[in-house]
Amino acid sequence: MSSSDSQFIPAPEAAIAKAAPVLSGLRSLIAGGVGGVCAVITGHPFDLVKVRLQTAEKGVYSGAIDCVRKTVAREGMFRGLYAGVSAPLAGVTPMFAVSFWGYDVGKNLVRAVSPGSDANAPLSTAQISTAGFFSAIPQTLVTAPFERVKVLLQIQGQSSGPLKYKGSFDVVRQLYLEGGIRSVFRGSVATLARDGPGSAAYFATYEIVKKRLTPENSDLSLGAVMVAGGCAGTSMWLLVFPVDTVKSRLQSGDGKLGLGGVIKQVYGKGGIKAFFPGLGPALARSFPANAATFLGVELAHKAMDRMF
Repeated sequence: MSSSDSQFIPAPEAAIAKAAPVLSGLRSLIAGGVGGVCAVITGHPFDLVKVRLQTAEKGVYSGAIDCVRKTVAREGMFRGLYAGVSAPLAGVTPMFAVSFWGYDVGKNLVRAVSPGSDANAPLSTAQISTAGFFSAIPQTLVTAPFERVKVLLQIQGQSSGPLKYKGSFDVVRQLYLEGGIRSVFRGSVATLARDGPGSAAYFATYEIVKKRLTPENSDLSLGAVMVAGGCAGTSMWLLVFPVDTVKSRLQSGDGKLGLGGVIKQVYGKGGIKAFFPGLGPALARSFPANAATFLGVELAHKAMDRMF
């Protein structure tokens, strides 16, 4: 056998190894999109109540139940509780897809910079958190404009006057006419400030709880996936909720106040407590919505395992 033959034989294996991260990322992209759709269908009514409580003037609602009651009475059950759902449905597929793709890329980067790291060895909690934080960087490019649109659609039903926006595309059109691309992406820094540490806690909690609930050498149960996903969502919101309140205020405002101005305004209206309106609906939403997210992700991966 010639030296050229011996050099040629490993080439297919090298090509497969080189393609593996790309295929893994593509699978994560698809699975994340599936999980995102599951999350929106399950959690949008809770999210709407959270945003309305965060952005309404003091005294408009006495609490989450009062917000639901007034919303349904004024706008109807489906139209009221699913107001603005078109934006997250259109944006959630790329948003969650990019998040889970970014997490997959983040894990590969963590392994690449860790000396003597085994590609098959489980990552430490710190490494998982780092990969989770990284996932928020590309995700913000998708999340910020879509959440800006969603927030504006969710709050416009609170006033008794005519609706300003006809739908998601009309919001984007009007925002662009009012302030260009900068207006569409208002709140991006606050979004990253929320999603960076939030995603770190999100993925770390999921992996830790899933591991604890799965006995060694046994198959992963869907029940464990759902419990771990629910715990992941709850831990994320407990950590970043005050930042989310500031983000919602920024994205629903007229742009006259910056990040520091909004923080000062919120604190001036009610102190620390003012940063936590809508926490109840957010936590009530976080468990079922994120249980559905990770269930969708894991089922999508299982389906792709059978197909490929």
